[in-house]
Amino acid sequence: MKEEAAMNIWRLSIMNLHELLRRLRAGESRNGIARALHISPNTVKAYRHWAEAQHLLEGALPDLGTLEALRAQSFGTPHAERHPNVSSIERYRAEVTELLEQGQQPLNIWRLLNKRHAAAFDASPSAVYRLVHTIRESRLPDVTLRIETRPGEVAQVDFGYIGLLRQDASGQSRKAWAFVMTLGWSRHQYAEMVFDQSVPTWLLCHQHAFEFFGGVPQRVVIDNLKAAVMRAYTRDEDVEVQQSYRECAEYYGFLIDACLPRKPQHKGKVERSVGYIKHAFVPLLPEGSTIGETNRQLRHWLMREAGLRVHGTTREVPLARFEHTERATLQALPPAAYDPAVWKQCKLHRDGHVVFEKAYYSAPYRLIGQTLWLRAGWRETRVFTDDFQLVATHARATQPGQRFTQPDHLPAELAQALTLNRDTCQTQAEAIGSATAQVVRELLAARPVDHFRTVLRVLRLADDFTPERLEATCALGLAYGDTAVCTLKRILRERLDAPTPLTPTPEACKESLAFARPVEELVDPILDGASWN
Repeated sequence: MKEEAAMNIWRLSIMNLHELLRRLRAGESRNGIARALHISPNTVKAYRHWAEAQHLLEGALPDLGTLEALRAQSFGTPHAERHPNVSSIERYRAEVTELLEQGQQPLNIWRLLNKRHAAAFDASPSAVYRLVHTIRESRLPDVTLRIETRPGEVAQVDFGYIGLLRQDASGQSRKAWAFVMTLGWSRHQYAEMVFDQSVPTWLLCHQHAFEFFGGVPQRVVIDNLKAAVMRAYTRDEDVEVQQSYRECAEYYGFLIDACLPRKPQHKGKVERSVGYIKHAFVPLLPEGSTIGETNRQLRHWLMREAGLRVHGTTREVPLARFEHTERATLQALPPAAYDPAVWKQCKLHRDGHVVFEKAYYSAPYRLIGQTLWLRAGWRETRVFTDDFQLVATHARATQPGQRFTQPDHLPAELAQALTLNRDTCQTQAEAIGSATAQVVRELLAARPVDHFRTVLRVLRLADDFTPERLEATCALGLAYGDTAVCTLKRILRERLDAPTPLTPTPEACKESLAFARPVEELVDPILDGASWN
């Protein structure tokens, strides 16, 4: 009878066993008890014999704990009776435990044991599964600690994929994500639909969220997404945050708190917020919604349905908790509007420019070959050395292919060439003189050959000699009808541009004849009344 009882005694839970004993003590029939507890009459009979032997049908009925201990004392543990094959691989318990800690699954553990021990191992996969089950049951359960924070202390941020939305302008369908920021104390949340998870989008969403809340939390908990984190935590190294996100945190005054890798529970509040939006808001969207329409509806939904619901954990209304308490604890927004900027390391190429988003920005040529930092804001782009010394500031390109060059970033001769064109050459010639301007004008108007390079050679003569001599030479060339560059250069080299001597004046002649004989000596003596002797 004891063997039969041992086979059936563990088929009932301790609660049902207590109920069975209570019915036996009340005198109910065997068949009636069997029908009530959905067991066979023979099982009821076996329990009756066991209860009589333990004197459980008389006196006070023991509590559940005492009853369970008495059953275990009589029949042993349930696992030993139900899993007799566990003992066949019990000697491998330590090895199986080690493999489990390495992340191996039961079937693979069975294969590894077969390979390691060959003929000595004859247990079935089921035996390994049962041993794994007992090992896992013997461990202490995983305990989750719910962290509650003070008002204004923490916000958690995450992206969640929500499906396809249409672009406002083109109507093209694209994958869309929900950016969500949830305040840790009130559970009030901000959300926005976006088409990418790039750095500019990430920064702009932070700006919108802080403006929505009207303040900034002390700390922002993030996942290890690429827009924020360059290198996640490891055993040997600390987290490395994107320079762009670091600048955003410094501007708004919040601390960046990156989760450990593969630990989404560290930002469980926003994880649940993302799921709530996906299941409570997204199904309400009309088919073919654009992203602009969706964000307008989402803003209304956040302030009404989501903000005014009773939260499942706090048992309070998130918007009310925010308005009454948390809003006042947030840090104030900076006085000036934030300019979200992307930081990137770029090499200064031989042409004196760095490349960012297919646009070109100049920097001092002495830095050619070095890696520089580029900060691209919405309105301007700045270039820094590797130790963050500002060396260039440009407007932000509005389309690929734009080139921004400051002449002082180039060597002097290249900078001068950069500013020269047909109009500036004519202006420069007019500044020298009318003759030079006419020579340049005729050269630029000549057809069909383009004489722009000849014009540059002519103007360069003013540097090699002087603008005054070039003007005189051009005037001389125009007078003789020959303004070829070779002619102008010969005139200048041989100094043929010197002024021509003028006709002497009487005064000049008199001065030059200061030692000549007097005029009287040259007068004919006959005319003077004298005779020839």
